[in-house]
Amino acid sequence: MKSVELLIERVILSSRWVLVVFYLGLAAALALYAFSFVLKLGKVFQTALDLDEAEMILAMLGLIDAALVASLVLMVMISSYENFVSRFDDKSIDLSWLGKLDAGSLKVKVASAIVAISSIHLLQVFLNVSEVEDGKIMWMTIMHMAFVGSAVALGFLDRMSLKK
Repeated sequence: MKSVELLIERVILSSRWVLVVFYLGLAAALALYAFSFVLKLGKVFQTALDLDEAEMILAMLGLIDAALVASLVLMVMISSYENFVSRFDDKSIDLSWLGKLDAGSLKVKVASAIVAISSIHLLQVFLNVSEVEDGKIMWMTIMHMAFVGSAVALGFLDRMSLKK
């Protein structure tokens, strides 16, 4: 019976390597997103002289938003791989910051990034307020506040778990 238990434990533990497929998929998606960013940046360069101040701010916010999303994907990929699959063995690369990203702190960082991304989208809506329905603005604000509340709650819970 003990050998069956050991086999089950090995299978369950080895199944963590299935996650690598997801991380490689995220890496491919990040590469595609980088290509999309370069196209968007090229468009900003082409139209920079024709844009008024508000339009230029909106374009810059779009680029900032893309950078935040890309950082979020990278943070999830690296820290999740380190936490759930395997430690990085390359000693030539300083990965000391990874030790600070456990599952709880990763959730807080992801929630904070979502709040930042939501803030940028909401700011873009406010800068284009004349083109957006009032009801849509209200719902976007409510959703943003829900993200803020969730991030605060996750931060509070993470802090409580550290005190134990």
